[in-house]
Amino acid sequence: MQAIEIQKPGGPEVLVPTQRPDPLPKAGELLIAVTASGVNRPDVLQRKGLYPMPPGVSDLPGLEVAGTVAAGAPADLAAAGLKIGDRVCALVAGGGYAQQCVAPVGQCLPVPKGLSDIEAAALPETFFTVWQNLFQNARLAAGETLLVQGGSSGIGVTAIHLAKAFGVTVIVTAGSDEKCAACVQQGADHAINYKTQDFVAEVKRLTGGRGVDVVLDMVGGDYLPREVECTAEDGRIALIAVQGGTKAQMDVAALLRKRLWIIGSTLRPRSIAYKTVIAQELRERVWPLIEAGKVRPVIHTVFPATQAAQAHALMESSVHVGKIVLDWSRA
Repeated sequence: MQAIEIQKPGGPEVLVPTQRPDPLPKAGELLIAVTASGVNRPDVLQRKGLYPMPPGVSDLPGLEVAGTVAAGAPADLAAAGLKIGDRVCALVAGGGYAQQCVAPVGQCLPVPKGLSDIEAAALPETFFTVWQNLFQNARLAAGETLLVQGGSSGIGVTAIHLAKAFGVTVIVTAGSDEKCAACVQQGADHAINYKTQDFVAEVKRLTGGRGVDVVLDMVGGDYLPREVECTAEDGRIALIAVQGGTKAQMDVAALLRKRLWIIGSTLRPRSIAYKTVIAQELRERVWPLIEAGKVRPVIHTVFPATQAAQAHALMESSVHVGKIVLDWSRA
């Protein structure tokens, strides 16, 4: 099969096409003939040598794919309600930048009706992550207010769509007026340009001084104490990345006074059983919203798979709004 490998840690140019043996599915796995692969920030970190794959996982990057079921044990197919040739998308722990990929059967989901494989490949990583952090961990509920740091990212846009679908008021931050406008177009109620505005002051103004119930934070660093300041009593801060740094100084007494939760999480190293629960909840509660047109993946750019280096360069530029996808039909 054709695949994209990381020659050595470095810039986008270290991503190069290669030939690899087709993977073989083990018990509990399906083989997917990949049509499209999603591109995500963890792929960039892995390329730089900063995000090693878990033991036993392919060294090829890529955490989400879409395509057709090519092989699998009859019992595994039956357990998932699938058959050979069915269109699926899947969350994987690695190996997604390839024409063939194995995935745990519990992490495979049917492509929602009405979606292309390109669109389906943009679903697993961001939808699993947002569902885990906002709805499972932070217990976001209808009538609450959410602050999304980085609303124009793939995670951010997915958070906007899901939160609005479940009756939540959404405030986002973004790094330009154009990105703020794009976030509002995607459904955000308010957008704050963090380069020209103080998001703490703006959040307080927009909420009448109360603050937000939940924060989805991909920044960390010195954002954390500022988020504590603009979170309401009994609020929750879901920290999922540290793009702004790993150190923070804060007044921990504010956590006590406001009864706040700060929740850190990872997804890639979690068990298949854990991810299977998320997949089941997505299929039951989110897939019907996608098929009804109430929630949609947002695609910024599609690259031929052989142009993975250009896709990573775009990802690192942070000018995109929504997802970046690799197309294997144009490899």
